[in-house]
Amino acid sequence: MTESLGHDDDGAAVPSPCINVCKMDASTGWCEGCLRSIDEIAGWSSFDNDAKRAVWDAIEARHAQLMATQAKVPR
Repeated sequence: MTESLGHDDDGAAVPSPCINVCKMDASTGWCEGCLRSIDEIAGWSSFDNDAKRAVWDAIEARHAQLMATQAKVPR
């Protein structure tokens, strides 16, 4: 997720982050596949591009948070 998906500045539709792994994680409240909340998933189709980009920003932050957390777990 290092690329800035969903940050099209040319007015094109912002792609959905859904990867068809639809399972909510009870501890985070995020989908295990796309890292969106249930409200973000439910509202996606009605969000304008700015709102969709904001969701992508949140997803990128969540992904970084998860990677940092996993790096701290001893193996």
